Amino acid sequence: MSVEIKVPVLPESVADATIATWHVKSGDSVTRDQHLVDIETDKVVLEVSAPADGVIAEILEDEGATVNGEQVIGKLEEGASGESSSSDDKKEEKNDKADGKDGDKAESKSDSDDAEGESMEVKVPTLPESVADATVATWHVQPGEQVSRDQNLVDIETDKVVLEVVAPADGAVSEILAEEGTTVEAEQVIANFKAGGGQASSSDDKKTQSESSSEDEGSSDALSPSVRRLLSEKGLDPAKIKGTGKNGRITKEDVEKHLKSGGDKAKSDDKAEKAADAPAATGMADRTEKRVPMTRLRKTIAKRLLEAKNSTAMLTTFNEVNMKPIMDIRKQYKDVFEEKHGIRLGFMSFYVKAVTEALKRFPEVNASIDGDDICYHNYFDVSIAVSTPRGLVTPVVRDCDQMGLADIEKNIRELALKGRDGKLSMDDLQGGNFTLTNGGVFGSLISTPIINPPQSAILGMHKIQERPMAVNGKVEILPMMYLALSYDHRIIDGKESVGFLVTIKELLEDPTRLLLDI
Repeated sequence: MSVEIKVPVLPESVADATIATWHVKSGDSVTRDQHLVDIETDKVVLEVSAPADGVIAEILEDEGATVNGEQVIGKLEEGASGESSSSDDKKEEKNDKADGKDGDKAESKSDSDDAEGESMEVKVPTLPESVADATVATWHVQPGEQVSRDQNLVDIETDKVVLEVVAPADGAVSEILAEEGTTVEAEQVIANFKAGGGQASSSDDKKTQSESSSEDEGSSDALSPSVRRLLSEKGLDPAKIKGTGKNGRITKEDVEKHLKSGGDKAKSDDKAEKAADAPAATGMADRTEKRVPMTRLRKTIAKRLLEAKNSTAMLTTFNEVNMKPIMDIRKQYKDVFEEKHGIRLGFMSFYVKAVTEALKRFPEVNASIDGDDICYHNYFDVSIAVSTPRGLVTPVVRDCDQMGLADIEKNIRELALKGRDGKLSMDDLQGGNFTLTNGGVFGSLISTPIINPPQSAILGMHKIQERPMAVNGKVEILPMMYLALSYDHRIIDGKESVGFLVTIKELLEDPTRLLLDI
């Protein structure tokens, strides 16, 4: 039976989206809940998973295509197929041949590999000047596991970015010197590495064991992102959940069924032991807690937000804007714009352009306090708040006054992709005179954003929602959006803050002003 693969329902403030990355191709066998494709909007990346076991029959929209909510982008042929079985047979034949080759190589080269294997040190990369130390976040390999050159061995987490340490050559990590959670410094040796294939046989044995255990127990590597997320939220052990998917893989339905049936038996047994002395009538046996350490990024976010609340005289003023003029422009010119510039026309470029023009007219908003001095900036670097898997970061779009809408869109897209993939550098995150945050993509109707020090103001954009409005004595239904400007009252007075917000409102409601500079 053929099943349609559709774009998820988009937030109301998002008109369309882009096919970012297909992780499968036509003819590939997939399992239920397997990650198929990334759909990218202005601010977030949506994951589309397989609705059932089967084979990708057809991909209707290629990478880079602009799509709408609920649009069909591919088709999946449900159930087993001859192609999948034949591909599995080929894979098994290929593995058999590879095993035979590896066995021959192991017999013929074992002595030479041991003799030629070179010992190397795995070190922490050079840290940015403003970063004193870092934390070993995640080891992706175990001692003795065979790896290839440039394969990611470990993630090193700093206050703002994650640095990847890759293998210096083909070989294996012989010893890990710094476990996960250890605080390390630049150039510190965190592991010993042995080049060559001397330990290939042992790594093959471990690989075989890990593959069999993943099929029997449902290891995290074999789970889809949605299942991993659900297991993490509920604090469940995948090894104790019976999977009904292909090769015993755990599906979302399996997790939900497990929760309905009473949850993790082992945990309930532990809780029963702890509550042995408590009265049976308390009914507290199913209450659990999960304690995890904060990441360095989350610690930094918490510290900076608390600093902003305690060290600034923060105040928020509100207004609302009619988004119909910009929505009409996008609808009329989006195809021509994308064809000419190779990037789709979103809302964020209009927001950034309007903010830049308003900053020119109100230099106090573009300034910052340094001790007892006010520093006025004659350049326009705008920070864009981006939600990433690790937390909220604010990469900077620089010299916005010298860019057109297309250049702004390209810069925002590049920073969003870097944030999604964990590739943002310190240079991408440092600086910025003013911050834009768009909670509307998550459904926020109104909020009071917190200033990003040492900046003096931040503008919050929100959900675009149709509301009845009085226009020339008549009631019209218009797509309205609330604006919220939080500012430091020590440097910005009420007159400037309200004037700044009204200027943005006028520029967005009449985009022609952006072209005529009026």
